[in-house]
Amino acid sequence: MSVTWNPWHGCHKISPGCKNCYVYRKDSVFDRNSANVTKNSTFNLPIKKNRKKEFKIPKGELVNTCFTSDFFLKEADLWRIDAWKMIKERSDLKFFIITKRPDRFYFSLPEDWKDGYDNVEIACTVENQKMANLRLPIFLKLPIKHKAIAVSPILENIDLTPFLNKNIEIVVLGGESGKFSRICNFDWVLNIRNQCINANIPFLFHQTGSKLLKDNKIYNIPRKFHHLQAKKANINFKIEEYYENKQ
Repeated sequence: MSVTWNPWHGCHKISPGCKNCYVYRKDSVFDRNSANVTKNSTFNLPIKKNRKKEFKIPKGELVNTCFTSDFFLKEADLWRIDAWKMIKERSDLKFFIITKRPDRFYFSLPEDWKDGYDNVEIACTVENQKMANLRLPIFLKLPIKHKAIAVSPILENIDLTPFLNKNIEIVVLGGESGKFSRICNFDWVLNIRNQCINANIPFLFHQTGSKLLKDNKIYNIPRKFHHLQAKKANINFKIEEYYENKQ
């Protein structure tokens, strides 16, 4: 089971992968400015308790963290201090964080972080070769116990081979969603899958995106089927083993 914790909301577009950001897309429906970074009322969710004085998020849950912003955003530097305190307090939970800003990792980092908290997994997002070459060398040097690479949305063929070492626990890949989504070429997906197999690193194709190019044909896939169609492709590698190790 998993829950989502968004301690703050809003972000700034910094690379091609941000062009059709789903946060901006959803905010536009409510005429909300996605570039305005605000602290959410659910900020204290990890340590909130019910009437029985029990944590609302039970022990052992996976907490998808800051999915409507970037955890290492500059505007959140002060808030992040308290966010880290809650993450440490709830060592019985597993926090999963995705970032496009590995260069800001050390801002507001806890003094007791050392080589990382056991209950934190951080994924660095890349969408093309340029971003992979820019972000991943920085990311690989960071003191994080559990590291992942998120190729999302994939925008071109990418060579991850130089970055697939023993410190990367999984590569997660997905196409882009939305009305103006760009094409996800299945050949690109298979290429990265093969790179992961050669490096013996788990690979998860988590969503097709809205436009999937396969065998010279473009398939327009409704949002509700993105995950299902990716699963039906049956190309995941060592995923069962990955999840078993997380338990």
